[in-house]
Amino acid sequence: MSFGELVGKQLGAVVENLGKAFRDAFAQTEGLDLKVNGTNVSALDGLGGNGTNGTDAALSGKKIPATLQGLLTAYTGLVIMALLPIYLGSFKSVKFQKHSKTLPKDKQPEKMSAKDAMMFPVIASCALFGLYLLFHFFGKEYVNYLLTSYFFVLGILSLTNFLAPLTERLPLIPREPRFRLSFTAKTGDTVVPHVELEFGYANVLAFLLSVGCGVWYMLQKHWIANNLFGLAFSLNAIELLTLNTVMTGVILLGGLFFYDIFWVFGSNVMVFVAKSFEAPIKLIFPQDLWEHGFFAKNFAMLGLGDIVIPGIFIALMLRFDHHMQEKSGRRFHWYFRATFLAYFLGLLATIVVMHVFKHAQPALLYLVPACLGVPLLLALVKGDLREMFKYEDHPATPADADADKKTD
Repeated sequence: MSFGELVGKQLGAVVENLGKAFRDAFAQTEGLDLKVNGTNVSALDGLGGNGTNGTDAALSGKKIPATLQGLLTAYTGLVIMALLPIYLGSFKSVKFQKHSKTLPKDKQPEKMSAKDAMMFPVIASCALFGLYLLFHFFGKEYVNYLLTSYFFVLGILSLTNFLAPLTERLPLIPREPRFRLSFTAKTGDTVVPHVELEFGYANVLAFLLSVGCGVWYMLQKHWIANNLFGLAFSLNAIELLTLNTVMTGVILLGGLFFYDIFWVFGSNVMVFVAKSFEAPIKLIFPQDLWEHGFFAKNFAMLGLGDIVIPGIFIALMLRFDHHMQEKSGRRFHWYFRATFLAYFLGLLATIVVMHVFKHAQPALLYLVPACLGVPLLLALVKGDLREMFKYEDHPATPADADADKKTD
């Protein structure tokens, strides 16, 4: 066989496999069982198959329904874990935004613009389908090796930031001395700092605990280690991601509302990626905790996207409450509490519908209308709608407007 014929044959195989991947991606599938590390998992985020109950395939060839006590325990645990980072992250975001306003312009965090929010569902779709193709062509083991390594490093950093405020409260940990690690670049007599880290013994302890948790997760993939990383990711994201305006939040949540519906109901991509993806991008809680305790293996799951995406909008509502407090002296956080309650009720609706119809649901289908509709309706009733859409975390200056025009 000539070289040209060999190349043509290989290209034909690639095209054929790519066509098969597209056909499989948009084929309707029934009765899929989602497994993570050999364990069946039911999902709240469109990542599961045909119900909420599962069992370890190694233990039995058929599904063993979870008990009512197990279901209630699992769902209660998931709801609490979803609410906790949203509540804490929202208040931490207020402090972070106040601090960021005191920084020079070049050191302030980047803000998500309306254009970024419009493109986010498109980018997320490309990333999701790209992962699908990677798993389809290169095999789950190799892709997961790279992803696990990436999330190992990222998880340690996130968990360190999550644990540091707790370790600083320990009475036996000395607060002095403090250490500084600096990376600079020198050109002639000019020294430019690139990275400056200041830390103490409490930070070192938090880092060591995070490394230990990371090694535990790498070796065991235990659900507690997974949840520690998931909570840390969610808390940091809600604190640090900035929706500068309410309109940006409306565009982002509206776009992801249709994104979630399409990839859950319109294709098999999200199911396939979830079955293949081994990383702490979800919160899981065992439905057989009462039977197997620490070593439970029958899980219910909630994707981190269903926490972070509504969470950054709820955090924006809290910052708007603080703005109204400074402007009119209001003390009650009307919009934060109303949106937080709406999220809770939307999450409950997701669980109830999924349990009744025995089919995985896109959680944003219920969370987005709740988290957008309630605060907007409340603002309309209270007469704050115009003020809400005028509010900006970081108001644009004339220089910023000129820079945006030049960029466009």
